[in-house]
Amino acid sequence: MKKLIVFSALILSQLFFSQTTGGIRVVESKKTDLKSELSKDKIKLYDSNFQSFVLAMKNSDKTKISSLLSEKVKEIVTDDHIKKLSGGISFDRKMEVYKSGYQTIINNETYPAIQYKFVDDKSVPPADLVTAIFEEDGKILGIKPEFRQ
Repeated sequence: MKKLIVFSALILSQLFFSQTTGGIRVVESKKTDLKSELSKDKIKLYDSNFQSFVLAMKNSDKTKISSLLSEKVKEIVTDDHIKKLSGGISFDRKMEVYKSGYQTIINNETYPAIQYKFVDDKSVPPADLVTAIFEEDGKILGIKPEFRQ
């Protein structure tokens, strides 16, 4: 069952990030490099929105999920995508900010990003990460769970 969830999360992340709309497409890479560091105020805003998004996924609150997503991705994100993504994120494990910075996507555009690790993951670097990419106003552009096999 765990392998199925991980597989689904990987497929979802590929679908979620490979779609193009409005000229935005996230470049896939196994290692996500974040440039520079976000300010504490930005981290607080983005983290609050991400935590609200995770809670909305847990509660299947489609209205709240929609309100937190960027207009640039609302058209391509389906209920099935959200269902698969929620299967790839463990709601029982607490997440905390691991790294923050800016991620460059196609067309050399950069967006704020935060990598989350699970609090109970003591490995260095963390075995499981969840990367969230935001617009400057805090709306979510994409979420990419990364799990070691």
